[in-house]
Parts: sequence; C-alpha cells; structure tokens
Amino acid sequence: MLTLENIEVVYDQVFLAIKGVSLEVAEGGAVALLGSNGAGKSTTLKAISGLLAPERGKVTRGEVRFRGQDLRNLSAPERVRLGIAHVLEGRHVFGHLTPLENLIAATSMHKSRAKVNELAERVFEWFPRLKQRANAQAGYLSGGEQQMLAIGRALMTEPKLLMLDEPSLGLAPFLVDEIFDIISRIVRETGMSILLVEQNAAAALAIVDHAYLIDNGRIVMSGTSQALAQNPDVQEFYLGGTGRVDYHNVKHYRRRKRWLA
Repeated sequence: MLTLENIEVVYDQVFLAIKGVSLEVAEGGAVALLGSNGAGKSTTLKAISGLLAPERGKVTRGEVRFRGQDLRNLSAPERVRLGIAHVLEGRHVFGHLTPLENLIAATSMHKSRAKVNELAERVFEWFPRLKQRANAQAGYLSGGEQQMLAIGRALMTEPKLLMLDEPSLGLAPFLVDEIFDIISRIVRETGMSILLVEQNAAAALAIVDHAYLIDNGRIVMSGTSQALAQNPDVQEFYLGGTGRVDYHNVKHYRRRKRWLA
C-alpha cells in the first residue's frame, strides 16, 4: 500500500533530517517505526502526510508512493482524500467542542448526514469512554480520552492507512494497554493498514507484524516484530534490557549500539 524509497528530508534547505529512509506498509498490515527522540520518526510520517511544508521541510530525494501513486506533488488535504490519516503527537483536539463536534469537524468530505452519524456511532462503539463524555468539552477530557478522540477523529475520514505518532505519550500504563487493544481491534475489524510511531517499543511490537528501527535519520534494522523483540540491541536500548548482566560491575564497559560501531 505504502512505499518509501530512499527518501531524504531537509529543513530550511540546510538540515538533513532523514537520510535515505526506505520502508513498506502492506495492505492490511500493521507496521511500527521505532526509535529514540530526534531519530526522525515524526519527520517520516510528515513526509507521508504532506505536513512538512508548515515546518519549512521538504522531501528532496526519493519516492513516496501510496497504492502506486506518487504523493510528492499532492497537498495534505489531497492525501487525506486518497485515504491517509495522520494522528499527530500531542492530540490537538478542539478543546471548546464536544467529542461529537470534534468528530463531525473531520467529515467535510462526506456529504451525507446519515453517513456522518454512522461513522460517529462506530467511533463511539470502539471508544465507549468518549460516548460517556459526549456532552463534555474536549478540553476537560483526560489525556487518554483526548488521545482516543484524536484517533476517532482520524477514523471519521475512513482512512485506508492510519498513521499514529506516539499514541502512548504521557499516558498511564493501563490507558496505554486500553488504547493499543482498541487499535488492534480496529485493524482486525476494518482491514485498514497501520503505521505506528512509538517510543514504547514493547507495546508497539505486541500489536504489529513488522517493524523498522530508525536512528539518526537512517533505518538501521527491520524485520518481523518477533525478530526485533528478540534482538539483543533492541532489548538493551528499547525494551529495558534482559537483566542478565550488571553493567555497573563491568569495568570500562561502554554502552554502544552495535549498528553504529
């Protein structure tokens, strides 16, 4: 469904943020893009959704194709109409509107009121917490409820590819589990593709089929979610370690990623 081929992204015509990234998302596939802060995860998503321009960024090399169509000359709204939805980091809900009004705000491409109501009911079925808070202003929802609302608003566009940027950020562990369970259910029930950017590698690898690891703007590792979960470097740097070695007692140990050696 989605193919990135050796793309480079430059900010302000000076700073090279993405350095030859290639990845694929299959029809109905669930893929995670893992990495630390500043690795290039969010920039990769914005290169796909067309949101680089407001930040003075540009794809300067490579191809971005969605179902065979070149996206580089399409605006962000045109990409949404093709079926790409991007849930940004930080939620960005309309705080003065209710959950239902937030959902309706994302449906300008739907001309039928009955269709909008049907989609809203489906979102409330997936996120019953939102239905319980239907009359509250979104600004007064909890962080987890606002994240659910941001995802639900993206789902109102009936995307073929849903891209999620750090959906677990700042949430309690039980809410992270609830949101990731719902994401898994959505994938099963709709067959849509998911591209998930996440620092919580354990949560991400539990719900995806394939994963890529990005470091310093480059893809340094890729494979099935099971293969990455079992990789010793991924375990040490992103999964909290195996607990087998006490490095504090190892003289002159230098913690280093082997792919950078």
